[in-house]
Amino acid sequence: MDTIKKLRYRYWPDRAIGELLAKQWMETAVPLLVLLLVIAGFASVSENFLTFSSISVLLRQSGEIGFIVFGMALVLIVGGIDLSVGSMYAICNVLVLYFIHVLEWSIFPAMGVTLLCGALMGAVNGVLIGYLKLRAFLTTLVTLIVFRAIFNLIQFKWAVEIASTIPDSDLWDELGNGTVLFLPVSTWIFIIVAILLHIFLTRMRGGWHMMAVGGSRRSAYNSGLPVNRIAAQAYVASGVFAAVAAILYAARVDSSSADTGMGLEIVVLAAALLGGIRLGGGKGSVVKAVLGTLIILIVTNGLRGLSVPAGYIRMSLAFIMIAAVTLDIRWFKNRGKALSELYVSPGYLSLPSAPDTHAESKSPYSVNNKFGDTQLIGLGMIESPEDVILDEDDNLYCGTRHGDVMRFFAPDYKRMELYAHIGGQPLGMAFDKSGNLYVCVGGMGLYCIQRNDRSVVKATDETGRSWLSVVDDSRLRLADDLDIAPDGRIFFSEATVRYEMHEWPIDSLEGRGNGRIICYDPRTGRTHTVLKNLIFPNGVCIASDGQSLLFAESWACRISRYWFDGPNKGKLEVVIADLPGYPDNINRASDGNYWIAIMGMRSPAFDLAMRSPAFRRRMVKRLGQDEWLAPNINVGCVIKCNDNGQVLESYWDRSGKNHPMITSMREHRGYLYLGGISNNRIGRYKLEAADPDFMQHPIEKV
Repeated sequence: MDTIKKLRYRYWPDRAIGELLAKQWMETAVPLLVLLLVIAGFASVSENFLTFSSISVLLRQSGEIGFIVFGMALVLIVGGIDLSVGSMYAICNVLVLYFIHVLEWSIFPAMGVTLLCGALMGAVNGVLIGYLKLRAFLTTLVTLIVFRAIFNLIQFKWAVEIASTIPDSDLWDELGNGTVLFLPVSTWIFIIVAILLHIFLTRMRGGWHMMAVGGSRRSAYNSGLPVNRIAAQAYVASGVFAAVAAILYAARVDSSSADTGMGLEIVVLAAALLGGIRLGGGKGSVVKAVLGTLIILIVTNGLRGLSVPAGYIRMSLAFIMIAAVTLDIRWFKNRGKALSELYVSPGYLSLPSAPDTHAESKSPYSVNNKFGDTQLIGLGMIESPEDVILDEDDNLYCGTRHGDVMRFFAPDYKRMELYAHIGGQPLGMAFDKSGNLYVCVGGMGLYCIQRNDRSVVKATDETGRSWLSVVDDSRLRLADDLDIAPDGRIFFSEATVRYEMHEWPIDSLEGRGNGRIICYDPRTGRTHTVLKNLIFPNGVCIASDGQSLLFAESWACRISRYWFDGPNKGKLEVVIADLPGYPDNINRASDGNYWIAIMGMRSPAFDLAMRSPAFRRRMVKRLGQDEWLAPNINVGCVIKCNDNGQVLESYWDRSGKNHPMITSMREHRGYLYLGGISNNRIGRYKLEAADPDFMQHPIEKV
């Protein structure tokens, strides 16, 4: 039964579904599915639907209408709406034809003035809505009427002159009907602009500012953004995009009619909404706009191909708009609900029985009070010294939760200074042979503090993406401990690829292999994953042979060894399988053995829950996060083991007054220094018969 349960929770795709729902690109899943269904539907009822000629027409139209959808998308993103796009499109269409046909301008001045006119018409909407704070729907409805009246006047006046003149311009003909690599020129222009607009929205401040304004105008204003100007600029961009579409349409058709742009605002708005661009603002992308454009054009062209009357086509577009808005609201609401229920995916984890720790037992884990008289350093002066390390001058270093690395000066450690400010929570630390201090920083990656000037330099914050992994594991979320091999390579653990540092209890509740061991080579700057699918790896130590490393898996309560060099390269074995608690940092001892920090002790209730994934899933759904089960990490100890995993002795603070929670220890010149991420002090314990000259990371003298 346990085997079946283990296989079920290992291979059932609930975790993958939850991870997929969390992806931003999953917002385009619905419009993409609709697009595929529409293509399949019309292809099955129309014989000529997928012919080269019909696809070519579709691409040319998408290269025209798609620009107007881009403009509408920008307006919707900032929380507005533009009903005047059809009228602006019509005016720009007749203007560019008048400049080229009647005035006989060359193509570039004609296009430039047309784009300027589109920008001016968009600016009218922008000033009225962005600066004068008029309602977008009513304002653009009025400008729709006004611009349409202007179009009717100039079109009636210039229509005959435009129709009676044929421009002699190969470039104009190429723009309207030319092809490059079997694709229309307008399609290539559309693709290039789409790529640039995607970069603008996702990688540039202007796009981020638009998203911020649409997401919460008050918050954007309070953060110092020029909200009025950003909103006005969106309408200006809408006018420019309408002008671009009008130019491309004019080059293809080379004429203007009284119904040009009539009802276009409905088509464009339906395309934007069907693509998944929200009416409420703050959400939208180029991909969504493109998908919506293709869906609408396929529907309208397909219905025309089936000889459906124009009135029914407009009714279909209206129903599509209603369905798109309804689907957007329901999907947006239920996606978050499904994500909250599916993202946390408990696995099956059966732990060996915990060894006896009672003081009366003869176990090497027996509770004692060896740390009862530990000297305290920096009591009340520091917070969260997760790891500690000493240099060749016996100065003591530790991190704090404020993002600082502090230095205590030997010999009494009463004087303290700020050594370097990193910004994130410093976790594991190690000196290289030159005295540079490498630090694992929660949420940021691996950083280096240069010895000569204390400057903070990023070593690495990402690694190669696993192609077969649903989880985006390229960014380093929780690098937590490290050690440096004899050749300078840095091996460090990343506890979880799914959760941030403050979310470690959720990872413990899952009990899955979300962690990994990573190698960074300072000589090449290359970062790669060495081991993956580890259960919260939380301590790394290069073994005495220089060819293997020991690492801890906290929630699995075990220590393993991996050979990265030598004849056993690639071999992995468990060294200690049944720890009584959750291991953290590992460091070398002066006698050739290893120190291991146990940050908390196992409890029967949590061990039982780890074998009951269904129980943990119900708990996640029905209880608030502050009421979920979590490992006990308020009592810990330090143990010593040899290369074979034999535990030799243990050190406890029985009263819990000095170090109730220990995450690291470092032996240095006959003393053991203790760190704890929940403590506000560092411990110093005198070791009997220890090597008084031993240093964890010998530094070469310059």
